[in-house]
Amino acid sequence: MNPVFSSILSATGSHIPTIQIANDYFLDHTFFEKEGISLQSENSRVINKFKEITGIGERRYAQPEQMASDLGYLAAKDALKSSGIDKETLDYIIVAHNFGDITYHSNRSRMVPSLASRIKQQLEIINPDCVAYDIAFGCPGWLQALIQAHYYLQSGEARHCLVIGTETLSRVIDPHDRNSMLFGDGSGAAILSASPYNGSGIISHKTHTYAHEYAQLLQMAHSYNPDYTGQEDVFLKMNGRKLYEFALTHVPRVIETTLHKAGLHLSQIRKVLIHQANEKMDTAIVQRLFQLYGMPQPDHVSLKDLMPMTIATLGNSSVATIPTLLDQIYKGHMEGQQFLPGDKVVMASVGAGMNINALVYQF
Repeated sequence: MNPVFSSILSATGSHIPTIQIANDYFLDHTFFEKEGISLQSENSRVINKFKEITGIGERRYAQPEQMASDLGYLAAKDALKSSGIDKETLDYIIVAHNFGDITYHSNRSRMVPSLASRIKQQLEIINPDCVAYDIAFGCPGWLQALIQAHYYLQSGEARHCLVIGTETLSRVIDPHDRNSMLFGDGSGAAILSASPYNGSGIISHKTHTYAHEYAQLLQMAHSYNPDYTGQEDVFLKMNGRKLYEFALTHVPRVIETTLHKAGLHLSQIRKVLIHQANEKMDTAIVQRLFQLYGMPQPDHVSLKDLMPMTIATLGNSSVATIPTLLDQIYKGHMEGQQFLPGDKVVMASVGAGMNINALVYQF
């Protein structure tokens, strides 16, 4: 039996910070290994290898006066403007992030009040029935918040949910860790609304948490520089090799399960919007997915059309990567990319926890 309501995207929004940080920015950094030993390779060689693997040529950083809630507000404002929806009719504001608000040149997180409450205040929403709360779920946080919003809509509990992903990773990265080049700042948002069922909207979803063996693949730890002065500070750290292996093993299977729940074959999917973590890893995930279906590997042109990417210029902004990518395509700002009526799209993410989720949406 078909559901009474569809959960449809009424609008999208994003905010791309204006400070562009090219790879050359890291040429004068002093990088250390995990053991506290200085890297022997020249930074130019380290950076070239980094770009070859990740595809990242630059990333964006927030302005000094901006925090994650400010970026989230700007993305939310953009989505509301695009939607034409009265902000006072929003039933939920769900904000995905992992580090709260962190001021410039600080390493201290401000989690109270919630970022959702701060953004609701900035939007000047008065209605107390608009419930605002946060979710911390690693990089898959925004997608998981979208899944939560979907349940509210399906139950009849809500009509409109504003779902935001926002992060200022530039303030939680160790300047002496080469992995710090991966990360950037940004925010994206979407309004998910209940609409009479017509086949469009969220079709299926699936989430897994692999905490038992893999919870520590991403964690907070001290600087790799043994002489770092702020010894009380902790930074985002990851076991890159193990994370890569984990993602290749598990993400394709979660996507396959999600497609099976939807009664769909991979050949019916028009786009795969995957968390912008690492170009080489994301490509390998999609290639592994094709292997699961016994399908020939897509050529470079077909893969670029199927799996649009923003990582080359925006880097990895955690919870913001998928909603930002979605907004860029939705509004026609990405050359050669568009969503057409009837297109079926997969969104998928992997991150700290370790958490994986996937969702199938039909336009």
